[in-house]
Amino acid sequence: MHKQSGPLLTAVAALACGLFVAATMLPLHGQAPPGAGFAAIPGEKGGWDITGPYQVVADWPKPLSQMPGHDEWTWGAIEAVFAESADRVFVIQLGELPKLQRPAVRALPDVGPSLSFPVGEVPFRHASQGQYASPPGGGAPGADPDDPAQAYKGRPGIDSRWEHLVLVFNAKGEIVEQWTQWDKMLRRPHAVYINPWDPEKHVWIIDDHSHALFKFTHDGRQLVQTIGTVGKKGEDATHFNRPTFMAFLPDGTMYVADGYNGNRVVKLDRNGTFVTAWGRRGEPGGRETRPGYFNVVHGIAADPVTRRIYVSDRGNRRMQVFDENGTFIDQWPFNNPSSVNFLYANGDGAVWAFEDPTAKVVKYDREGHLLYAWGGLGDYPGGFLNMHGATVDPDGNLYIAEVGNGRVQKFRPRSGANPAFLVGKPPAASP
Repeated sequence: MHKQSGPLLTAVAALACGLFVAATMLPLHGQAPPGAGFAAIPGEKGGWDITGPYQVVADWPKPLSQMPGHDEWTWGAIEAVFAESADRVFVIQLGELPKLQRPAVRALPDVGPSLSFPVGEVPFRHASQGQYASPPGGGAPGADPDDPAQAYKGRPGIDSRWEHLVLVFNAKGEIVEQWTQWDKMLRRPHAVYINPWDPEKHVWIIDDHSHALFKFTHDGRQLVQTIGTVGKKGEDATHFNRPTFMAFLPDGTMYVADGYNGNRVVKLDRNGTFVTAWGRRGEPGGRETRPGYFNVVHGIAADPVTRRIYVSDRGNRRMQVFDENGTFIDQWPFNNPSSVNFLYANGDGAVWAFEDPTAKVVKYDREGHLLYAWGGLGDYPGGFLNMHGATVDPDGNLYIAEVGNGRVQKFRPRSGANPAFLVGKPPAASP
């Protein structure tokens, strides 16, 4: 028996060597072509898709100093952006901040040993942090807009200026409209929209400190409707509690995320009349898993094809999905420490989440399967700090608002980019 084992072992060894040689030949015969994978530009060599399938449009928008009397001022916290077209892009900011250069590093012994500021490789200023950055204060979840203790502590005219809250830019990044006539009325504008199926193209602005939705004419000259009781919080057919964002369906139905202090989604008909609402306050601490319970109802998107409503339950780091009348359908988790501020869905089967502090633009399918992600933390062109809003113009350009960096960036699709990795164009109204 031992005499027979020698030839057998020799045969096995020869077979193993043959398999190894065959495996090393796979690049010539069986492996995928070079560059195949998840690269935004198929076949691209090098790089790591730091801006995904896009390139940053330089010098868009032009600096705030393009306006007279603004040489020493720059953007405040950018709350929202909406592109009606590449030549008419709305931007919401919480006033203006002094223009600063990155300071030299210095020690902070009064704070603690071995500490210094600014920390390298990260932004040195957060335009929306604390009571001394962009006004009006009281912006955190649970904050009371009417509590003086939570109000802005900075020096008006020195640390900030409450003006130019609503601006409109053209394709070159030039300011073409200034809605300064509404600066005194607006307390903390949070979002801006045009319903793509509205033939009159009214402009909607959500103001969370006013607890209201404001509907303007297309040119912004007239306020034609107010939904909610201005300055009065509540949870009924005529009150909101710091609403954040809204979404539309083709028949004009509207959905409102309500909100920073509320715990519900509100459904309105095409005329703004209350239809229904759903949601209850969840357990504190980000532990809630029950359907229909919320802690900070922030981002919201409506799929115009399935009529599903996607809601970022931000405090519980999860997506909740409902039908158009509030019946629960599904949920899926976001990774800790992600905090999804904004959602986008145009009916092409994708749901996009804009995350903070992970600084990721994330694509899911309708069922919550992860398909793609890109983005990085920083204040370099294409980096992000506290993404808070996004929009796509009919040409496919992507715009992202950052409250932390105090800026809005425009991204143009890269030549040869995989179209599956691009955020879809907005739905178009039927002719």
